[in-house]
Amino acid sequence: MRVETTPNSHASTNATSEKGIILTLLIATFVVILNETIMGVALPRLQAEFQVEASTVQWLTTAYLLVMAVLIPTTGFLIQRFSTRTLFLTAMGLFSFGTITAASAQGFEVLLVGRIFQASGTALMLPLLMTVILVLVPMERRGAMMSTASMVISVAPAIGPAISGLIMQALSWRFMFIFVVPIALGVLIYGYLRLVNVGKLQPASLDIPSIVIAAIGFGGLVYGFSRAGEPGSSLSDPLVLSLIGIGVLGIALFAWRQTRLASPLLDLRVFRFPMFTLSVVMMMVVMVTLFASAILLPFYFQEIRHFNTLQTGLFLLPGGALMGFSGLFVGRIFDRSGPRVLVIGGMLLVVLALWQWTSLNPNTSVIWLLSLHVIFSLGLACLFTPVLTTGLNQLPQALHSHGTAISNTLQQVAGAIGTALLITIMSAGQARHLQTISPDPLAALNTGIQQAFAVAAGLAVVGLLLALFLRRTGETTGETSFIH
Repeated sequence: MRVETTPNSHASTNATSEKGIILTLLIATFVVILNETIMGVALPRLQAEFQVEASTVQWLTTAYLLVMAVLIPTTGFLIQRFSTRTLFLTAMGLFSFGTITAASAQGFEVLLVGRIFQASGTALMLPLLMTVILVLVPMERRGAMMSTASMVISVAPAIGPAISGLIMQALSWRFMFIFVVPIALGVLIYGYLRLVNVGKLQPASLDIPSIVIAAIGFGGLVYGFSRAGEPGSSLSDPLVLSLIGIGVLGIALFAWRQTRLASPLLDLRVFRFPMFTLSVVMMMVVMVTLFASAILLPFYFQEIRHFNTLQTGLFLLPGGALMGFSGLFVGRIFDRSGPRVLVIGGMLLVVLALWQWTSLNPNTSVIWLLSLHVIFSLGLACLFTPVLTTGLNQLPQALHSHGTAISNTLQQVAGAIGTALLITIMSAGQARHLQTISPDPLAALNTGIQQAFAVAAGLAVVGLLLALFLRRTGETTGETSFIH
């Protein structure tokens, strides 16, 4: 059956169906993101298990980022061309197959293949969730629903390190994948039985050269920055510079080609909308500050304060959980008052926490550290939903899939750049300390962490200045959506 709805009034007979669709996608998104974030602390164990070099085991993370960077730019076309059910079943099928493969892997190469399949499913699921919300939820309720999505997306990485730390303390690394398998298969079966199609398919042609150029451009850029963040490498490494240069040229060529196609792989007309462009830049800044916490704090806790992985995960859990559950009120405030109060207030909290972290030392109070992480997490919670929703709200419905694809792609790029930048600054500060101040390695690492946090705080100040220009956008009109 096919039921027509408009952006501003959804029939009550469709309410249950809409909630069921979004709930299914939310659970699926939670599962795929959770499995992404529980991997980090397992790398040393996997290196020993498979007897590979550190640079080799790092490919479990690097390959994941590469696949995401290559596939996400194609999701704008895929969402236009294929039905919700087809994309959902494909995404969860790829993810489930990859999880089973990883859980049963007897060699490193098989585990890597499993991770690649997992990343393929994740790359499809995230833009699909956002696009479905934009299609089904009218603008006056969109902030609350996007906040719910942000809550799910935030809770998964918040509990991921704690779960992985607990597993690594008591069980084999395989259980990181084994416990996900029944959940993933259950969501896949439920979606097969209950999920209906959303939206109206649009004619779109696939430009193969664009896919190849996008893979070279985004893949080269992400791989270059990811390699710069690996041990023994840096942004001045000739191979890193070559990869980044190839990536930049590839992206420039990709952008030029999209402007000359009748049916582009990514429709760059989204950048004609100023609030969308501003929101994308702000989200990239926010992603770098997020990675400052995600990368530098574990270094500090495990190397300087000698926390184990479980203790580190548990320490980060309250702030991450708060960031997730604050979605219960952030979306409602956004729907009622717009983005400015939330975004400016959130950036001030982020700047405050990052600035305080520039003075971390081995004697810093654990209670103060926990308080700062909670403040930082609350600030991020006030940013994600308002910034992202404000930008997407300005786009006409025909550009929603392209807007979500571009936003997600650039967030991946920002994550890779932020990781490399922060690790490079930390390593450089550490080396300078050893050469000019003292040979104490822990004191040198502490100095490097402080300097990396200082750079992140400076970027957060830029984000605060950008927040002053963010404003509520008007409603799009004249679009019709379908549930069938």
